[in-house]
Amino acid sequence: MKRYLIFGTIGPLVGGFLMLFATTVASGYWTDTSLSEIGKFLGAFVKTLQYSYLFGIVPLLMFGAIDDILYHVKRISFVARILILGAIGFATASLLYGSRGPDTGALQFVLYGLVGLVPAMLSSWLAHRYADAPRPVHST
Repeated sequence: MKRYLIFGTIGPLVGGFLMLFATTVASGYWTDTSLSEIGKFLGAFVKTLQYSYLFGIVPLLMFGAIDDILYHVKRISFVARILILGAIGFATASLLYGSRGPDTGALQFVLYGLVGLVPAMLSSWLAHRYADAPRPVHST
């Protein structure tokens, strides 16, 4: 249960921030950066945080379910589990968002891929650290 709580709380927060960052970079917002521009960016993040949770909680709970399934496969280590979830998150987000808009290219593909990669890997690592029961060590 802790795993799903971690994925449901941390994932949309980080994913929403990265999604806003990716859209602002793709639109050319960061060409003239000043403190007031950063303040506007953070203000927009706070105002859109409710929508990040609204649209991000279900996909990240699905990632939590995938992480839970992979946790029960004994032969997969936690590092491999984190990498698998990161790859799935990158592929899903880049395919869903990367080809949208007038500018399509490698930069958009990578930026929107990071929107799925970072929350999935961060949540999986936190779930390993705080939700996984310690496995007994057997000597052979």
